[in-house]
Amino acid sequence: MSESVRSAPCAPTLRLGRVEIDGYLPHRGAMRLLAGVRAYDHDTIECLADGHRDPTHPLRVRGRLGAACAIEYAAQAMAIHGALCGDGQTPPAGSLLAVRDVRFQVARLDDIDGDLIIHCQCLARDTRGAGYRFLVATASNPLVSGRATVQFTPLQGHAS
Repeated sequence: MSESVRSAPCAPTLRLGRVEIDGYLPHRGAMRLLAGVRAYDHDTIECLADGHRDPTHPLRVRGRLGAACAIEYAAQAMAIHGALCGDGQTPPAGSLLAVRDVRFQVARLDDIDGDLIIHCQCLARDTRGAGYRFLVATASNPLVSGRATVQFTPLQGHAS
């Protein structure tokens, strides 16, 4: 994470793979950026991504994947965390309401060797939303970190 939060040690294998996380994200196909979940508990989640070097990545602009795209990786990890740690009911839809204190250690992600590790720590949550601290890194270097606020919205057709 940022200087004050460190990533929890995780098993090198995925706990949940691409197929298992499909139900936790509204994104499909190439826009589902995460390869899977390495570890999670009530307060944290650690995910893995391996498609950032793909020349057909849907977030590339002029052949480059800018570092700001790391925020979308983190948002998807937060969505999965909310679903995994929810009350067992259909998880609410969420919207990224705000990001703060974002620190970029790199300008782009497509030239990063190795997999991306996405670590999110839930700082607070209630029925209306959640606040997270996030870090997108490689095994040895932090790339992008910050804080995010997610607002929950009821799914259409469901009572709130």
